[in-house]
Amino acid sequence: MTSKKHPSGAPWRNFYGRFKGKGLRDAQEAYLNEDLTALSPGPVTWDDNPDRIPLDLKERFGAREMWLEIGFGGGEHFVHMAERYPEVGIIGCEPYINGVAMLLGKIRKVGVENVAIHAGDARDLFDVIPDGTFTKVFLNYPDPWPKKRHHRRRFVTPEHLEPLHRVMAAGAELRVATDIKDYVRQTLDQVPKHGFEWLAERPADWREPWADWHSTRYEQKALREGRTPHYLTFRRT
Repeated sequence: MTSKKHPSGAPWRNFYGRFKGKGLRDAQEAYLNEDLTALSPGPVTWDDNPDRIPLDLKERFGAREMWLEIGFGGGEHFVHMAERYPEVGIIGCEPYINGVAMLLGKIRKVGVENVAIHAGDARDLFDVIPDGTFTKVFLNYPDPWPKKRHHRRRFVTPEHLEPLHRVMAAGAELRVATDIKDYVRQTLDQVPKHGFEWLAERPADWREPWADWHSTRYEQKALREGRTPHYLTFRRT
């Protein structure tokens, strides 16, 4: 593992999105100051040793089945799934601090306790998550990076898919929702190359949302602007 570090202690990686947007409201600042540390999945520890230091999730989640949402945005889908499946432990990753603050407010409102939040890059979490941890992973409306020269920044690239495959259990489900046609193309090209099987058997399998789907602000924006959502389901082979 590289010795170059981010100020947080995480290994330094290229990151192309935003960490923070417009000023946070006082209540959101309070959520971050008062709630975020307690909702961490655990001490995420790095050193200069190439061996990973696995993160022990049992203290928080016990023997629960574990799910992961990558880039939860404002947290609408994340909180919905936590409420619907209280028997499951769900970790959310989001580097955009405004989105983290929004999710913390929602968690306070509904009172779910089966959750943890990593306010940072999913790759940092992958470094310390034990192999085969997650039985379901959600990638909802990831940053599209529409310009061709930026496609290497998308999540559906080897840099992300290889460690994702490792931290998912055999037979685990990966759900990808996007309204960008070229993102669909790249997803269907890259994800099966990295150990996943596309499960669609008929058009409805990618045109209709999952039975427990909860629409997000990004999906609502896509619909207002006339773009068509696609719902892709894969199995970790």
